[in-house]
Amino acid sequence: MKACIMCGGEGTRLRPLTFDRPKPNIPLLNKPSVVHLVEHLATEGFSEIVITLGYLGNEIQEALGDGSLFGVHIEYVRDMTKLGTAGSIKNAEPLLKDELFIVIGGDHVMDLNLRELYRFHEHNDAKITIGLLPIEDPREYGIADMDVFSQIHRFYEKPNAGNIFSNLASTGIYVCDPAILELIPPAANFDFAKDLFPKMMTMGDRLNGYMVRGHWTDIGNAGAYRQACKWKLEKLPGTIINGDLNIRDAKILGPVNIGNAVSIGTNSALVGPIVIGENTTIGDEVLIGPYTSIGANCNIKSGARILSAIIFNDVEIGKNTSVSGAIVDNATKIGSNCTLETGTVIGPRVVIRDKVTVHSNVSLWPELVIEEGKSVKETLENPSYTTNNTQFMKSI
Repeated sequence: MKACIMCGGEGTRLRPLTFDRPKPNIPLLNKPSVVHLVEHLATEGFSEIVITLGYLGNEIQEALGDGSLFGVHIEYVRDMTKLGTAGSIKNAEPLLKDELFIVIGGDHVMDLNLRELYRFHEHNDAKITIGLLPIEDPREYGIADMDVFSQIHRFYEKPNAGNIFSNLASTGIYVCDPAILELIPPAANFDFAKDLFPKMMTMGDRLNGYMVRGHWTDIGNAGAYRQACKWKLEKLPGTIINGDLNIRDAKILGPVNIGNAVSIGTNSALVGPIVIGENTTIGDEVLIGPYTSIGANCNIKSGARILSAIIFNDVEIGKNTSVSGAIVDNATKIGSNCTLETGTVIGPRVVIRDKVTVHSNVSLWPELVIEEGKSVKETLENPSYTTNNTQFMKSI
């Protein structure tokens, strides 16, 4: 079975986390999100994978290689301009034209039974089957009006109040007959939901839906990213120690996954589920709470409290500092007696001096310096980092 993963987007809603990496490479439990996705596809029986690349695409290719590490074969296609979701598939037509294929977003995190969706499509008469999932708030998704025979009669993208005729939201997972490629204009910015689906309905082509079950999200914003990390942490099978662990009178309540050469100081307490990367040092009397992920080569100093946080690599957190429900990118240094409130997103290589408070839902862009004692109440941007589209072409 064949799958196509779309990895061309810039991930603007996840800035500042997507300045140094494409969105599919954001770490989930200390490995790129797209690696988890490829591993899931492999377990579902999809052995042939096509990946469309755009923004910082080389990093995705470096993370996955030819796919042999995951038991699959991967080929890559580069989008030289922005083509939209369907336009990107059209650009990969030479690799997709000979058999059914499933389309998945590169930022998807899931445990869905994709083989079941694929088999349903094989046995029903439609050019496309959309994976649908009931969503509590479907306003950020396309919604479908589907009958008991699985046929979709209406599809509405990002509905406002008064137009929410269904909470069956499109997951952006489509099983496609190669015949749809003939309906997509070449070298055009053409989207599945906005362009292709209305075109098919106008032509009288059948569009099917299938209600999938399980966990699914696209990590399009920081909240969804934190939720995806929580799902992955909940699946930790138990306590795993990968190599040497230096521990002195600390308490560990699993499940935890601890990398090689980790040191945990006296009277510290770890309450799982927690993942800690290699060569990380945790000081004395540190409290690390459930649903926390800490990367490699980090230094968590004595008295710190890390609760439901996502810490990337090479991060330093000072004495008596509290990090709760926050995301901290690579090589950031946080001083002593600081507070990072829930929803805080700290970009790479930020320096936060002592006694700083960063308020809830505030983002700090890369390489900023926050002086001692400051209270940061709104997002701070760094003008050295572009917000326009020039970086897309530079990455090709």
